[in-house]
Amino acid sequence: MIHLPVAVADLAEALRFAYTLTRSLSSLPQVEAGGTTVSAEDAQHVRHWVFCDRILPGRRRCARRADHDGPCDPTGPGSERTPRGCST
Repeated sequence: MIHLPVAVADLAEALRFAYTLTRSLSSLPQVEAGGTTVSAEDAQHVRHWVFCDRILPGRRRCARRADHDGPCDPTGPGSERTPRGCST
């Protein structure tokens, strides 16, 4: 497990950063995108999921953001929206 501290302004920016970083590394077999979370340095016990990761038919997992609108999708982004509760 790797913990990578980064300096960001707020939760929405942290979620976007983690999403982008994880997607860029997702071709590596060691990366488990569905397990990606973010937390504040002073509240590491409070984690915010980056990806939905629901199990879909055929044992595939949803690759969309956590709290996404609409149906789950195993192929990931394309029409991704900012997670609810996060501003752009």
